Amino acid sequence: MTLLSTLVLVAIYFWITKNSLKKGHTVLKYEEMPWLYDAVARMAKKANIKTPKIYILEDYIPNAYSFGNSIVLSLGLFEVLQENEILGVAAHEVGHIKNKDTLLFPIVSYGRYWMMTLSLLLLLSTNVHAILGSLVLCGLYEAQRLRFFKEREFLADEAALHILDRPFDLKDALEEIKYYEDLRIKVKESALPGIEPNIERKQKRTFMETHPSYDERIWKILIEVGALEIMRKLK
Repeated sequence: MTLLSTLVLVAIYFWITKNSLKKGHTVLKYEEMPWLYDAVARMAKKANIKTPKIYILEDYIPNAYSFGNSIVLSLGLFEVLQENEILGVAAHEVGHIKNKDTLLFPIVSYGRYWMMTLSLLLLLSTNVHAILGSLVLCGLYEAQRLRFFKEREFLADEAALHILDRPFDLKDALEEIKYYEDLRIKVKESALPGIEPNIERKQKRTFMETHPSYDERIWKILIEVGALEIMRKLK
């Protein structure tokens, strides 16, 4: 059963990787935004990877992610960010691709189901130690999974700072998106209807967060940029 579940998870991984795009995604043509493609090509060259394909997600919530060797940017990003800030977001996704996160993230995510299957098998045992061990394994895996995702986000930010012409573009983008989300939370929590009620993001505040907070990321970027400036002066 464990072997079968492993094979099923591998099959699901390849199927989802192959079908990562939804109907709302369209390939961004070079002539539509040459400034974006040229900048991504420069960043990819610095990161020593193949130039990623860029997709536009028809969603007015600011969002971005990467899969394979592709970057997805939502229409919402272009509504709230300046061009240089868009490049900061794109650099973060290039950082994920460079760090092989587009391969590691799905494996770690679906690995939790493998762990659950293994734990369920152990729970069928009459051995108390096996049952306790299965519960401990699940808990440890979840804790390490969350820690792993957060660390990879910081590493993607760090990679972005080395390939951006202006490292603070990423910081500026995070500050803008944070302001946007904070503003929408206040609107949602008030009794007043929003201007765009159909695109409200579902706000989930939980200890099971897989991403570090904007403040944590911005603080680390400030430290990293300061360190880079010191190193350049020493050279």
